Amino acid sequence: MSAFSVSALPPIFIAGPTAAGKSAVAVILADLCHGEIISVDSMQVYRGLDIGTAKPSLADRRRVPHHLIDVVELTGTFDAAKFVLLARRALSEIQARGRQAIFCGGTGLYFKAFLEGLGETPPADAALRAQLEATPLPELLRELAERDPVTFQKIDRQNPRRIIRAVEVIRQTARPMSEQIAPWQEAHAGAANATVLPKATAGFLLGLTRSPDDLRRRIETRVDEMFERGLVQETERLLPQGLAQNRTALQALGYRQVTEYLQGVRSLPETIALVKQRTRQFAKRQKTWFKWQMKLTWLELQPHDNPEAVAERVARSCGPGADGYIGGTRF
Repeated sequence: MSAFSVSALPPIFIAGPTAAGKSAVAVILADLCHGEIISVDSMQVYRGLDIGTAKPSLADRRRVPHHLIDVVELTGTFDAAKFVLLARRALSEIQARGRQAIFCGGTGLYFKAFLEGLGETPPADAALRAQLEATPLPELLRELAERDPVTFQKIDRQNPRRIIRAVEVIRQTARPMSEQIAPWQEAHAGAANATVLPKATAGFLLGLTRSPDDLRRRIETRVDEMFERGLVQETERLLPQGLAQNRTALQALGYRQVTEYLQGVRSLPETIALVKQRTRQFAKRQKTWFKWQMKLTWLELQPHDNPEAVAERVARSCGPGADGYIGGTRF
C-alpha cells in the first residue's frame, strides 16, 4: 500500500511546546485507534540521550510501537532530510498494516519538512564541515554577510550550527543559500541538509498547548524529575562516548548545562535553575514557531485535564468517519 494512498488512514499530527503533555496523549490515542507513534523529535533520535530528551519509557514503547527513536549513534549525524525519508518509510509500513500513524513531537522543522518538502541543498561535506567548525564565528558571519546578505539578515546569529551550514552550502555551490531553500525555510537557513523532497499529504494537524503559568509549572516539575532520575550521571556517562564532540546532540536541553556543571562552571542548583530557564525560553519559541509556520487546530489543556480524556476527544474528532478537523480550524 502506498504511503499516501487514498484508502490509507490519514495520519494524525500532534505538535506543540515541550512539557505540554503530547506524548502521554499520543500513547493513549494510539491505544484507542490501534495506532503507532512516529516521534518528531530531533534529539530522541540519538541513542543514549534518554533522560534529558524525555524519551518515552520502555513500558510505553512496549505498549505502543514507536518509530524514529534511537536510530542514530551519539557520534552520528541527523537532519530534516533523513527524518523525512525515515518517517515516510515508517508511515508506509504503518499504513500497510492498516494501523493509525500518529506523528508526535515538538521539532517544528521536521513537521514542516515532512508536510511541505525541503529545498535543494547538497549533503554535508565532512572535511569542509570540520574546517568551518574550527573557524571563529565572527569570520563565518563576515563571509555570510558578504556572500549571502539575505540569509545573514534572517539567520540566528547565536546558532553556530546554522551559520556553519549556511557557509558550507555557499562554498559547495558558489550560490547563496537563500536561493536554494524552500520559501518557508528562509527563517531557518542552515537547519537541514536537504535534498528535493516533495510535499506529503496532510492528515489531522493538532496543537497541544497550555497557559504560560501551567506550562511553567510543568517544565519546572519535569526538570526537577530529570535531575532526580540521574541527568547528571547520564551526561557524565555520555561525554566519553562522543557527546562533547557532537555539537547537535549537545544542544539538547540540559546536556550542555550539565556538562558545564561537571566542568565547574556553576553549582548544581544554579545549573538546575538555568535548565529550567532555557526550557521555558525554548517552549516559548516553539509556540511562536508553530503559530506562524503551521496551520494547527489548537487545544489549550487545563491543569485538571487528564491525558485519557484528551485522547478520547481527539479520537472522536480524528477517527475514521469523524466530523472534526479537516483542513480548517474546527475541532
